[in-house]
Formats: sequence, structure tokens, C-alpha cells
Amino acid sequence: MDITLEQPARAHLITADEQELPATATLRYSSGDPLAVHIDFPPEIALDGESVTWTFARSLLAEGLRGPAGEGDVHIWPCGGARTVLEFHSPYGLALLRFDSSALRRFLMRTHAVVAVGQEDLGSAVDEGLSALFGSV
Repeated sequence: MDITLEQPARAHLITADEQELPATATLRYSSGDPLAVHIDFPPEIALDGESVTWTFARSLLAEGLRGPAGEGDVHIWPCGGARTVLEFHSPYGLALLRFDSSALRRFLMRTHAVVAVGQEDLGSAVDEGLSALFGSV
């Protein structure tokens, strides 16, 4: 049985001129994809007016809460004791969002309660992925 967690989170979008605009996001985790976390952003904060989902490793979130982490499209680092910054790179530009670290930690702990670190069963995830990719071939 697939278990999905969702947790609303408040963030601040940091603009190029260093303004901070309030933004909402939904943190999401599914036991069917145990190594990943998802952050869903509503259309009102996207450049093209479409909702956006970023997916990255759950371990990256854990690392980024402790110290600077990430390569490629997603970077995470603590900003003082109470805030964490998530930096997203896309072909369209860069987005910086500041979250309360406590909200991210709470979400991460909830994911660990669903699937403990080291207990991710990749066999079923691989089977499901291959099935979706190849169908009934």
C-alpha cells in the first residue's frame, strides 16, 4: 500500500532585488517513491502561471538542513539557525526560497516514520518504473 504525506509550508521567494515575497508550497512524500521528496508550488508564484513541482532526493533535504548540499539543479543550505534556503535552477532561471527549518525538519521526520532511512525497498520501485516504461511489452 502506497502512503502519501502532504504538508503545507510557508516560504519566502527571494527576488533579484532582494525582496522577500510570501509564497506557499506543499511538501509531499510517497512511500511508492521512497528516495524522493517533492515540493509543489502554486501557479501564482511561477513565471509562466503554471503550477510547478520540484523533485529531489530525500537525503539531499536531510544534508541541506545540516550544511550546504546539492549539485546540479537543487541546492540547499541553512541560513542562520531557524531558516533554510532552497535554490532551484531551471532553463528559465533561478529561484531562491527561504523556509522555516522547523517545518522542513518536521516533514523529514514524518517521511522517516513512513519509510525509515535504509529501509527503502528499491525492488518494487524499479519493477513499477519498468512496468510504466515498457507497459505490457
